[in-house]
Amino acid sequence: MAAAAALARLATAFLLLAAQVACEYGMVHVVSETGGPKGKDYCILYNPQWAHLPHDLGKASLLQLRDWTASVLCSPPDLPAKGFSNQIPLVARGNCTFYEKVRLAQGGGARGLLIVSKETLVPPGGNKTQYDEIGIPVALLSHKDMLDIFKSFGRAVRAALYAPNEPMLDYNMVIIFVMAVGTVALGGYWAGSRDVKKRYMKHKRDDGPEKQEDEAVDVTPVMICVFVVMCCSMLVLLYYFYDQLVYVIIGIFCLSSSTGLYSCLSPLVQRLPLGRCRVPNNSLPYFHKRPRVSMLLLALLCLAVSVVWGVFRNEDQWAWILQDALGIAFCLYMLKTIRLPTFKACTLLLLVLFVYDVFFVFITPFLTKSGNSIMVEVATGPSDSATHEKLPMVLKVPRLNASPLALCDRPFSLLGFGDILVPGLLVAYCHRFDIQVQSSRVYFVACTVAYGIGLLVTFMALALMQRGQPALLYLVPCTLVTSCALALWRRELGMFWTGSGFADVPQSPWAPPSANDPQPRKDSDTGLPRPPPGEELAKCPLPLEQPPEVSVPEETGAGAPPQEPTSPAGRTPEPTSLVGASA
Repeated sequence: MAAAAALARLATAFLLLAAQVACEYGMVHVVSETGGPKGKDYCILYNPQWAHLPHDLGKASLLQLRDWTASVLCSPPDLPAKGFSNQIPLVARGNCTFYEKVRLAQGGGARGLLIVSKETLVPPGGNKTQYDEIGIPVALLSHKDMLDIFKSFGRAVRAALYAPNEPMLDYNMVIIFVMAVGTVALGGYWAGSRDVKKRYMKHKRDDGPEKQEDEAVDVTPVMICVFVVMCCSMLVLLYYFYDQLVYVIIGIFCLSSSTGLYSCLSPLVQRLPLGRCRVPNNSLPYFHKRPRVSMLLLALLCLAVSVVWGVFRNEDQWAWILQDALGIAFCLYMLKTIRLPTFKACTLLLLVLFVYDVFFVFITPFLTKSGNSIMVEVATGPSDSATHEKLPMVLKVPRLNASPLALCDRPFSLLGFGDILVPGLLVAYCHRFDIQVQSSRVYFVACTVAYGIGLLVTFMALALMQRGQPALLYLVPCTLVTSCALALWRRELGMFWTGSGFADVPQSPWAPPSANDPQPRKDSDTGLPRPPPGEELAKCPLPLEQPPEVSVPEETGAGAPPQEPTSPAGRTPEPTSLVGASA
């Protein structure tokens, strides 16, 4: 019974997918009949199963646009006395089906139909019989655009409906690809190098307030489960209470991104010869540590950058540059701070978030009333949001092509921070393991290349399906399979899975042997450089007993025969007393 129920659900989902209404974006080009301002394009959503639109504006007919929005056009009395001969009427949405509206418009002589909607635009659907009966295009136009048309061009206007071709991929994908792969590579390299350096050079750390590095946080399975539950809860809360919680997320982003920017720039500022003076003695919080003036100025600068973005975040012309810079700094900071101690933890985290991403993108449309994905709605901002705010937890780059459809589709391409951080943690683990086994960073390079390939596959799926894609659906298999296959090929899967050697700080090869390690460590085993001659002897403890020195008699002359030294075994050594030796 359970299997039959599962099959029934799968069949229902398949039928729902097959029954989805085909829809495409198009344009309505509006010009004034009196020769006023230059023509302007507006976005429409149409169903090509009713009638196709020409791809070239030059091949589209420029017809009179008639405002008939006082009527919903659901019955013959709603038609004007002279009909819509060679016109494109504007009618209000509601009270009847799309088919009834377009059938009446076509019977009245209309050459097209624009349905004005105050709600979210949806594709005008029908069935095959209705599609075969109708021969004019029908599309939805937003009420806001209709008001702008009559405000800009007056009531005497002409319009042409067309659907321009759009390239499969925009050039901004190249910028997003470079930013994402560069952030993952730099963050993974920095995190791995910092972690290993801290373990090997722990005894040389400077504990000054400005040089105290942030301690890394080892992620445990319990933390992973709690994190995923929090992500699911927060996403659902944002879906239902977006207008209230979006400002909380914006505030958190400002604080965390300024911290990340400070963490990224502080190593550079510390090397500058300027501002090395310190704050005078005081009892204020944090300032009692007497930080350097240059670090205080850097903190103020980072905070100012995040505040500037927060104030001008809706300026689409340039604010996205600040958001991307702050976002990259935030990702680098998180990759440096959060550490996965084993490949087992990496696999658990990536697989759980893989399921999370796929569920909220592909499954939730069947669970919501609007039929929209919760993930896509939250990431891009609900269309019915009163605040019109967008979540800042994404890298965004404006579209670079000149297609008019940029007015319809979202003018920015987005990539979430999670699609950078989650695989980036695996890349950082691979780099730490490379240094541990001295493998010339083969794991790090392979995992970074696999991430780039997975991102390219994501872009291809986005272009082919023309809908939002869960990037982890492609990134997780590429990175996990590549790392696991490489470890298996190098016969290091056991060490790679458990992270052997990361827990203990390596002992110096010339340090005194401990009671638990009576055998001295070899230089070749540790991979550290051999100490210079003389230093090794200086650091080795003296033995408790030493044989007396053998005296060699001086030569009496040039021809004197050499004398054999007396063997220590042939003499009775005198007792030698050392401080600390037992009697």
